[in-house]
Amino acid sequence: MSSNTVDRDEPAPDRDAAAQRTARAVDGTDTTETDETTDRLELAAQVELLEEENRRLRDEYARAQRSQYRRTATGLALVGAVAALGGAVFPTGREVLFVLAAIGLFGAVLTYYLTPGAFVAASVGERIYAALARNEAAIADELGLCDERHYLPDRESDVGPDGAGSTATLYVPQDPLADAAERSVLAARATSGPFLTDPDRRGLLLEPTGASLFDEFARALTADLAPAAAPGALATQLADGLVEQLELARSATPDVDADAGRATIAIDDSAVGDVDRFDHPIASFLAVGFANGLERPVRLEVARGDERADWLVTCRWDEADAASSETDADRSDAPDGADASAAIGAGESDDGGDGERKGSNDVDGDEPSNTDDGSS
Repeated sequence: MSSNTVDRDEPAPDRDAAAQRTARAVDGTDTTETDETTDRLELAAQVELLEEENRRLRDEYARAQRSQYRRTATGLALVGAVAALGGAVFPTGREVLFVLAAIGLFGAVLTYYLTPGAFVAASVGERIYAALARNEAAIADELGLCDERHYLPDRESDVGPDGAGSTATLYVPQDPLADAAERSVLAARATSGPFLTDPDRRGLLLEPTGASLFDEFARALTADLAPAAAPGALATQLADGLVEQLELARSATPDVDADAGRATIAIDDSAVGDVDRFDHPIASFLAVGFANGLERPVRLEVARGDERADWLVTCRWDEADAASSETDADRSDAPDGADASAAIGAGESDDGGDGERKGSNDVDGDEPSNTDDGSS
């Protein structure tokens, strides 16, 4: 009986060991799952913490900007108040002090109430443009278009104070354009788009990024835009507007060769990232400006600079474009159809008839003299 008891008790250690192994396995699985859950919770907490910190920093930055304006307004108000008290105390300088008090108080009111309430970082604008550039570049690649970028002036709408309408058109051809006359024809007919399906002129017509920027620049000009005969002055105006008004770059240095039809602007510290992307705001603004100022198509080229500049934006135009433009204008003013041909033909026949009659008279007049000389 005792032997039977021992036999029944022998499997007990094995069962205990198996139970212990199972328990350890379960505990390990639970520990792994617990660790993964803890990691996810920690990451989620860190993300929430970073988002909250970003919001706090943005709010703090905006509050700092507003407080700077308000400190300026407070300072102006104090200057005005002191000047007003001085005018009341010192009768001899009362007139001047009251004028200073009025200026200080008026400036304080304007500074306080005209404080900007929202600030958009340059990086935000760069990200918005980057998506647009990638999409347009992908469309151009899918259509098999070449790398040339031509900016065609819109001759049907002038730059006015209301800034209505586009002032230029971006044309991306399928094949490179080597003929100035072809560019002029495109400039005259660039009224439909965005896809050109004409077998002779396949390409893409788009409203350039720089069109609205140029409208803003033109409205803020205190003088007229430089004429087409002065590309150097036009380049200086555009470079100053790019840096001082639009603040898209830290510096812009123009180099113009009017005889070669070239203007190169050296760009430093672009506020919108790399300038060699599709229809970049800096390059587009300069190309649109030259196209409108020179009143002819402009070909845009962008290259990385050297130690003297970050980027080199080159706008090229052909003097033949101007001649083609004048020819198109003359043709538009000339008589139409058969009347013009008849008038030209009549003029040629009259000139020919007169020449022949003059020639015959001269011969007839000379023959007697030769005869007389021979007879003598």
